[in-house]
Amino acid sequence: MLLDLGSCQIRSYREDDAESLARHANDRAVWRNMRNRFPNPYSLEDGRAFIAAARERQPESFFAIDIGGSAVGGIGYTLHDDVERIAAEIGYWLGAAYWGRGIISVAVAGFTGYVFQCHPELRRLYALPFAWNPASARVLEKAGYTLEGRMRQSAVKDGQVVDQWLYAILRTDAGR
Repeated sequence: MLLDLGSCQIRSYREDDAESLARHANDRAVWRNMRNRFPNPYSLEDGRAFIAAARERQPESFFAIDIGGSAVGGIGYTLHDDVERIAAEIGYWLGAAYWGRGIISVAVAGFTGYVFQCHPELRRLYALPFAWNPASARVLEKAGYTLEGRMRQSAVKDGQVVDQWLYAILRTDAGR
């Protein structure tokens, strides 16, 4: 997969991405806004293991955010089944050296269209940023997502019980 968005590309992971992935992911500021399965510290071996797992997924759903030929972040989605089979959760991260440049907003907007195109059965995509992360909320808003609510005391991160925001976009709202 290759999606050229101008300021970045979203592409399939390559085995040689492990070093760059580990360099950008091994940051407590990045880890603090991710699910706990995202390791901290993040080693070269963690990068290799993640890339191997991402390359085996069917359908392929975890991708590198590439700037200048290097994987500097990641973006992906998780399909649901049963009664939630018309929804998928997206997640994303970007190395701190690239924060504040609008890159992740462009990536989320472009990726949203890609996921809807690949999965005609989906009606909605959603994300659950921690309430302490207003920058992630702004990313989602710039990409067309709407705040649907605050999920109070819905997660534990870094030893704290925290709120999450629920942001979503419907297929009918994407691309407006």
